Amino acid sequence: MAITRRIFIRNGALALVGTAALPSFLTRAAFASPSAFGKKRLVVLFQRGAADGLNMVVPHAEDAYYRMRPTIAIPRPKRGAASVIDLDGFFGLHPAMEPLKPLWDAKQLAIVHAAGSPDNTRSHFDAQDYMESGTPGVKSTEDGWLNRTVAISKAQKESPFRAVAMGTALPRMLSGTAPAVAISNINEFGVGGRTDAMGASGTFESMYAQSVDSVLHGTGKETFEAVKMLKAAAPANYVPAAGARYPRGRFGESLKQVAQLLKADLGVEVAFVDIGGWDHHVNEGAVQGQLANLSREFAQGIAAFWTDIGDLGADTVVVTMSEFGRTVRENGTRGTDHGHANVMLVLGGPVKGGKVYGRWPGLDERHLYEGRDLELTTDFRTVLSECLARHMGTKELAKVFPGFTAKDYLKFL
Repeated sequence: MAITRRIFIRNGALALVGTAALPSFLTRAAFASPSAFGKKRLVVLFQRGAADGLNMVVPHAEDAYYRMRPTIAIPRPKRGAASVIDLDGFFGLHPAMEPLKPLWDAKQLAIVHAAGSPDNTRSHFDAQDYMESGTPGVKSTEDGWLNRTVAISKAQKESPFRAVAMGTALPRMLSGTAPAVAISNINEFGVGGRTDAMGASGTFESMYAQSVDSVLHGTGKETFEAVKMLKAAAPANYVPAAGARYPRGRFGESLKQVAQLLKADLGVEVAFVDIGGWDHHVNEGAVQGQLANLSREFAQGIAAFWTDIGDLGADTVVVTMSEFGRTVRENGTRGTDHGHANVMLVLGGPVKGGKVYGRWPGLDERHLYEGRDLELTTDFRTVLSECLARHMGTKELAKVFPGFTAKDYLKFL
C-alpha cells in the first residue's frame, strides 16, 4: 500500500493537529532551563459518565443525604475504613479516596462542591460537548476551551508538546487551531507506533521534505524532530519517583506518562487525561462496589502523579470535571440517575487547599434542582477562569469563554 499523509495521521501513534508551521526548538530544548517553555502547567482530568460527587465528597452532616440514600450512602465518620473520612466536620471523602487526604492536610487540595454546567441537559453527549467547548447550550462552537487557551498564549508555537492529550485522538477540549498532540503511548510515539529505524519514518520524513506545501513541510519536519526528541529522553526506561504507586490500567498509565513528559522538560503547558465508567444507574455500591473501585483508581492515580512530579508541583495545577452529577435520591436499582451539579477538585502547589469552596445549597427537597438534583451554585467556567487567570496568566478570558464573565473568583488561588 502506498504511504500517504492521511494514512500516517489515521494509523500512527502520533496525532498532530494544527497546520501552522512550528519553529525549530531542538537546539533550545537541549540546553533549556525548566522554565524555558513557560513553567506554569495545567492538567485537566475528565470523569466521563457523570460521577456521583455526593458519594465522592460526602455531605455527611446532612440528614437528608442519608434519608434519600438508604442503601448507597457512605456511613458517617467513625473509626475504621468503612466510613466517611472527615474533612471539615461537614464534608468528607469516600474511604476509597483516602490517598487524597494527605494532599488535603497539606493544603494543596481544594474542593468546589455544587459546581458544573448551567445547562440542564441530561445527555452525556451534549453535556460533555458543552463542558469541553466551554459554551454551554451552544452546539455550533468549533473549538475547545483548552485549545483556545493555548491559541491566545504568548508562548504560541514554542514546542509541539505545549498541549498534550493522552489517547488515540484529541478530545473535544483540545480541538481547534492551536497545535496539539494526542499520544496513546509515549513508548510507541512515532510513525506506525513502533521503532522502525529508517523504514516508515524515513519514508515519511522524505515525503515531507519533498512537499511543495511549506506549511505541511514545516509541521511534518517539526513532528519528526519531536519524535526524535522524545525518544532521546528514553521513556521506556522511566522509573517513577519513590512512593509514586500508579494504579494499573489506562488512567494510571496516562498520568504516569504525563509526569514523564513534564519531567523531561519538553515544554508541556496543558495536558488532558480522561477516565470513563462513572455512569452507575445500577448497583452503584456504597463503601464497596463500582463507585468505590473507580474512585480508588482515580484517587490513587492523582496521588501517585503528585508524588511523581515532585518539585514541579509548585507550578502545576490539576483540575477535575465531569459532565453533570447524579440524582440526590438513589433509584430503584440501588444506583443513581443523571443529575445536575457535581464536585470539582483543584490540586496544586499554589492552591489554597484544605477547604471546600462555593455555596452549599443543601439537600432538603425545597432546595433541590427540579426537585431531584443538587442545585448548581458555581459555574464550572468560574473555576476554570480562576485557574487560567491566576495560575496560567491568561489575559483574554473572553476569548476562552465567549459570552461568560466570572462575577467573583472563589479565591482558591
